[in-house]
This record gives sequence, C-alpha cells and structure tokens, in this order.
Amino acid sequence: MSGRTEGGAVERRRPLLAILPVALWLFSPTAAFAHASDRGHVLLLPTGYYLTGGAFAVAVSFLVLALLPAASLHRFWRRRLPLFTLGDSARAAVSLISFAGFAILIAAGFFGSRDPLSNPLPLVIWTLLWAGVTLLQGVFGDLWSWLNPWYGPWRLAQRLLGTGDEGSWRLPQWIGCWPAVIFFFAFAWFELIDPAPDDPARLAWAAGLYWLFSFLTMLAFGYPQWSRSGEFLTIFFAMVARFAPVERDEEGRLAMCWPGAKLLAGEPLPPSGVAFLLLALSSVSFDGLSKTFFWLGLFGVNPLEFPGRTAVIGSGTFGLVLTFLLLAAVFPLAVILGQRLAGGDQPLVRAAGLLVWSIVPIALAYHVAHYLTALLVDGQYAAASLSDPFALGWNLFGTADMPIEAGIVAGAESAWWLWNIQAGAIILGHVLAVLVAHGFAWRRHPQPARAALSQFPLTLLMIAYTGFGLWLLATPTAG
Repeated sequence: MSGRTEGGAVERRRPLLAILPVALWLFSPTAAFAHASDRGHVLLLPTGYYLTGGAFAVAVSFLVLALLPAASLHRFWRRRLPLFTLGDSARAAVSLISFAGFAILIAAGFFGSRDPLSNPLPLVIWTLLWAGVTLLQGVFGDLWSWLNPWYGPWRLAQRLLGTGDEGSWRLPQWIGCWPAVIFFFAFAWFELIDPAPDDPARLAWAAGLYWLFSFLTMLAFGYPQWSRSGEFLTIFFAMVARFAPVERDEEGRLAMCWPGAKLLAGEPLPPSGVAFLLLALSSVSFDGLSKTFFWLGLFGVNPLEFPGRTAVIGSGTFGLVLTFLLLAAVFPLAVILGQRLAGGDQPLVRAAGLLVWSIVPIALAYHVAHYLTALLVDGQYAAASLSDPFALGWNLFGTADMPIEAGIVAGAESAWWLWNIQAGAIILGHVLAVLVAHGFAWRRHPQPARAALSQFPLTLLMIAYTGFGLWLLATPTAG
C-alpha cells in the first residue's frame, strides 16, 4: 500500500511500462539520481551504463535467437517435469474463506482506524493483493482462481437457487472483455488520480460495491462467462499466471515448465483482450511517469512543492488516457512493420493478438521493480494491522506490536542492491519477452530469416521500454 491520501504518506509506486516518444529521448548515457526508496535516500549511479547495458542485453538476445534453429526453440518450450495432481474439491471452500476475510476487511474500512497505515483494508488491497498476489501468480500459477471472493459465494448461491453454470442470460460475442477494460480503467483512475484512494471508508465503499456488482452479474451471466468478460482482476491475474513455471491441466495434473512456456500455448487475444493488456501496462507506466520532475514540469507543477493530487486531477486523467492511446498505437505499428518486413499475410488482428502475449514477461518484471519497496515496507504494516483490524487493541496473530523496519530500504547499501534487483528484473523481463516473441514468430514464419525480420520492430520497441524503465528507476520523483 502506498500513501495516496491527500497530504498523507509518501507515494511508493513505480512504473510498469513507458510511452515511446519519451523513452527514445532518454537513451543519452548521463548520470542521474536513482531513488533507492521513496523515503528520500538518493544514490548517484552511472545510469548511462545501465541504460546501454540493458539495451545491449535485449539486442544480443534477439541476435542469438535469430541464429538458433527453430527445432531447438521448440524442444526448449515443450519440456515438462510432472509433479502431482491437485483437484478442485476444496476450491469453493477456500473461496468462501477468502470472502469472509474480505467482508471483515470491508467492515474494518468502515469502522477501523482512519490511518491508511494502520487500517488493514488499504494495506491488503494495494500491497498484498495488487502487488503481492500478482507476483505469486507469476511464480506459482493461477492461485487467484482459488482465492477470489466470488467463486465460493456464487457456487453456494447457484446450488440454493438451482441455476446452471452459465446463468440465465448470455453476453453477445462481440462484447469480448470490453467490460473488463472499462472496469480496469476505472480501477486505474481510482488508484492513480482519485484524491484519496487510501482512505479506508472511501476504499470500502468502492471495493464493496464492486464486489456486489460483480456477484450479481455472475448470478445473471454465470461465473465462467463474467469472469472471462467483465471481472478485470480475474482476467489480469489469469494473464500473469501464464508466465508461471507451474502448469496445471484440466484434470488437475501439475507440472514444471519454463517461465513463459504457457504463453506460447495461448490463443490470439481479441481486440478487447489486446486493449486490456496494453491498458494494464500503460496505466502502471503512467503511475511512475506522473511523479517525475519531467512530467510535472510539463504542467508547471513544482515537484519540490507538490500541491497534492487534487491539483493534478486534470493532467493526471489526460496522462492516463494519453499513455494508453500511445501504446495502443505504437504496438500495432510495430506488428504491422514486422509483417511487412517479413512479407507475411496474416491478419493484423490475429498477429497482434498473438504477439501481445510477449508483453506479459515485461509486465511482471516491471511489477517486481514497481512494488519491491512497497512490499518490503508496507507488507510489514499490513502484518501489524491484520492483528488489530478494528483498532481495538487486539493482537490476533501476535504481530500488532511488531517494529516496522523502514530502514530496510534506506541507506547507501540498500539503495545499491534494491536498484540492481529492480534493474535486473527489467532487463531479464525484456529478454524473456524477446524469447517468447520469437516462439510466436517461428509459428507464424517457419523460415528463419522471415521470423527474425518479423520481430525486428517489436525488438526495437522492447529496447526502448528497457531504457525508459531504467531511467524511471533513476530519475528524481516528487513525494
């Protein structure tokens, strides 16, 4: 959880992706101040070397993959290590427990402490859920299908009402997941632009009403249908889970695979799915960009005397929309250029729907860099607050009085290892994205030369993202 309340705690979120025009401007290898944490410590780092090295690593990975035979890549992605079978018998029970916990958190939001760092609702939603569960999805697979607070209550209501899995109504096929795109944009606006998304009561109203609306639509259209079209958290977490090195088939058999291997088994996303994934990346990208001296200076805001979120609602909304539109224009352009270079005749919708899966490793890598300091510090606040959710002096789990070690992200030594972990994650994510994109390229263009040419524009775009992400880690930001 990062303090977003007007005049409240310091913001700690970092970017996930970048807009291309600014990214290209950032490749000059000059030194910059790198924030080791958002608690004010800065460390002068040779930023130019990181930018050059990161871009070089992505470029070299492209060249190496272009020279590898297709059969080697195919064997690489197909390797599996069988584990054991995990059935779905306890899924509804786990979801009901999750719902009970969610209900307690909503009550804590209304009746607990007004302090966002003492109330468990904002800490759980912004830190443990949005930051932590995303990372767990990328490592262990689709845990959210068990943890989400809708499946269990829906299954219970379904049995009581005697309704089927598909619900009474059907969504038209053309709707795709456009409802989820709208809800995700609303979520991003609330997180990034709203003056007080950390206010416990305000957040309790928003989260409670969203749960109720989603539950009613699941009763009307069925859980399977709405979770694929309208529930943005389920769709987002399912996309991230495809990167995980743990695979589970329809019969519950678990196996280990290479990170990203399941992405290559994905079907082409429809335009609404492409828009959803690009919005997920661009919105968190703007989260980081909006705090930089560069962005604030464009609107005449003195970053050393930040006036508060209310004063930048207009520019923030404009920037949130702009970053999405730029990314939604640049990504298809890279796909079109690749198609023309390779001489392919595949429809743009199908090509873009396949290649957009290669952005998932970038999203997860930027998530690590973006939320690392928040997890390390706010995770401690969350552990303490969960022991006393209603500020009544309880100590349910023995953590209410635990000392908060904020110094874990402060000091020169912490700055060094934090920044290098963040930078390494960004570079590795882009290298893996190139690897996944090449897997799709071999599927679409069996000839090695055409496959490499088809990926050249997209690789340049990934190099730009690498440079921009590293610059955002190093540039001064407003508190």
